Amino acid sequence: MTKRGSVLINREVSWLNFNERVLAEAMDSSVPLLERFVFLGIFSNNLDEFFRVRVATLNRLIVLHRSRGKKDDLLQSEQTLAAVKRRVKKLNREFESVYIDLWDELVRENIVIADETALDAQQGHYVREYFREQIRPYLFPIILDRLRNQTNLHDQSVYLAVELLSADRSIDGKSDNPAVTDTHALIELPTRKLSRFVVLPKNQEGQTYIILLDDVVRFCLSDLFGTLGYHKFSAFTIKFTRDAALSLDNDVSRSYMEIVSESIKKRKYGKTVRFIYDEKIPQTMLQKVLTVFGIKKRDTLIKGGKYHNFKDFIKFPKNIGPKKLTFSEHRPHPVPDLIQGQSFFESIRRRDIMLHYPYHSFQNIIDLLREASLDSHVRTIKATIYRLAPESQIVEALINAARNGKEVIVYVELEARFDEEANIRWVDRMQDEGITILPMIRGYKVHAKLILIRRKEAGENVYYAAVGTGNLNEITTQIYSDVHLLTCNKKITADVNRVFHLLNNERILHPDFKRLIVSPYDTRDFFLALLDKEIENAKNGLAAWCIIKINNLTDSALAMKIHEAVLAGVKVDLIIRGICILSPDIMKKSENVRMIRIIDRFLEHARVFVFHNNAQPRYFIGSADWMERNLDSRIEVTVEIHDETIKADLDAVLRLQLSDNVKGRLIGGTHDDVPFHLKKKTKRIVSQTEIHKYFGTERPQ
Repeated sequence: MTKRGSVLINREVSWLNFNERVLAEAMDSSVPLLERFVFLGIFSNNLDEFFRVRVATLNRLIVLHRSRGKKDDLLQSEQTLAAVKRRVKKLNREFESVYIDLWDELVRENIVIADETALDAQQGHYVREYFREQIRPYLFPIILDRLRNQTNLHDQSVYLAVELLSADRSIDGKSDNPAVTDTHALIELPTRKLSRFVVLPKNQEGQTYIILLDDVVRFCLSDLFGTLGYHKFSAFTIKFTRDAALSLDNDVSRSYMEIVSESIKKRKYGKTVRFIYDEKIPQTMLQKVLTVFGIKKRDTLIKGGKYHNFKDFIKFPKNIGPKKLTFSEHRPHPVPDLIQGQSFFESIRRRDIMLHYPYHSFQNIIDLLREASLDSHVRTIKATIYRLAPESQIVEALINAARNGKEVIVYVELEARFDEEANIRWVDRMQDEGITILPMIRGYKVHAKLILIRRKEAGENVYYAAVGTGNLNEITTQIYSDVHLLTCNKKITADVNRVFHLLNNERILHPDFKRLIVSPYDTRDFFLALLDKEIENAKNGLAAWCIIKINNLTDSALAMKIHEAVLAGVKVDLIIRGICILSPDIMKKSENVRMIRIIDRFLEHARVFVFHNNAQPRYFIGSADWMERNLDSRIEVTVEIHDETIKADLDAVLRLQLSDNVKGRLIGGTHDDVPFHLKKKTKRIVSQTEIHKYFGTERPQ
């Protein structure tokens, strides 16, 4: 499905193309075997969120268009949903095939994933003891006939639907053919408390056996139900996915936290957008489950295999085989401009510094905040928070600053999707410790990644800022590729301070920013103007090019402007990890554009932009993707880079990524992703490996 001829393509289909590339990493034999299971988990988790949000939105649009009689919009949404379902069905088949192949490869490494039917006596004894000691305390079966409120069931959990058979001789007391009593129960697997994978002791041949939690429970069903008179048990996995979009009301009498909290609670009443079941489940039992769950529409049903919720494979055990089965240890490099034992503030005063994660350690940011919390000259610390680690050292550093008498002011985004509940808990914790939490801005999310520190130096206020592309999260910065600019540039820090004044206002005004490009005010127009400048230069016979690295491109105005630039002669390099609505067909029309997607060990997350600008290149980093939501309904910050060393580093990283012929895929041709076909003597370039080497070498300062 396209818009404006063949210029733009459908975003949902483009996203599925991206997730297929994730699945391709699980197929890639160059990826260590146990890490390939992790990519299965990432693929599954991505698909779960896709259904919870995008498919749920499509279903809502169909209902809306039908009620309003918008036939053209209704047809378009229905066609998109049909295309999505066809593609998902194909991807699910590919997933099952990859999973089976990986099982076979594990066996060749003396690792066996066994089910409940393949345990010997010793293993069976171990499994039963493990069940009794570790699992049974968390199991609370529900008899289906007695289930009155299915909204209390968790849509991100795995359930076993269990058929229980008993022989009842009490009907006439004499019959040699007892009546059979058929009962159905539901068991939630306690994957929030326990690992999905149980590693069994090695057998005499030295093989490692793993059994899934699902099969441990299946093996021990008699321990749960045997005392109730049941003698035969059959268990089948089911999983359902609900519409997870928040529905926020406009009740001005309630705080925003109350409104978000109430909306989170309503998620459990969301319509089911997907129901996956073991295809071997008896039809009568399936129908009973569907009736209890209130599922009537056949289009929500997806047949599956014995196991679901493969997102748990993100935590597949890694210590069960030789080192070659996992990625080698990743060690961040020291930052040359941050000298051990020297104050962060002294280093930042000397020059701007850029941290490149995970090639540099996020511990630098934590240490900066720790120093600020103890420094007697620091008066105020401000920060924006979107997603935090479960045990956040960032929060601990901010709390420590408040305890040491600093004024600490924080904006916590309560609508960070799927982190809403965690962020509400963090708000409560920080408020209890005396941290000022800025009020929410209705209708806008705050996605900017900012820290601002005010310090008294020689009687004057001196400001230090951190402006980044990723979250203040010590966990994700180990696996996400992001950047953070540390600066005391007066014009930049003044603008960062203006952003915090804006956040404290509750009304969306238009501050006069000098150096920052801020959504929802300027970002789209700013980049349109930069592209127009390149177009003008190309038409005048001058060199014209740009490099745009983002996660998603869905804004039609910017996509159309890129298309215009390409046709005008501007050389455009796009590094886009996720959705790209710009049709790959443009690559057939012009050699001026190259679109690359990189999927590798680390998630490419940084947003970086370079424009030739008539031989005076301009470099930018920012928090905003080129999506309508980032440009129109979020507070986002992009900053220009002025330090020549930082520019050189950004340029080197981008050039390596554009040269990646192993983990990079061209977005183009009849299919979305086209692998590079390397000749035997062609040098293989894996950009993340080369970037790690780059930051480990001395570079001119």
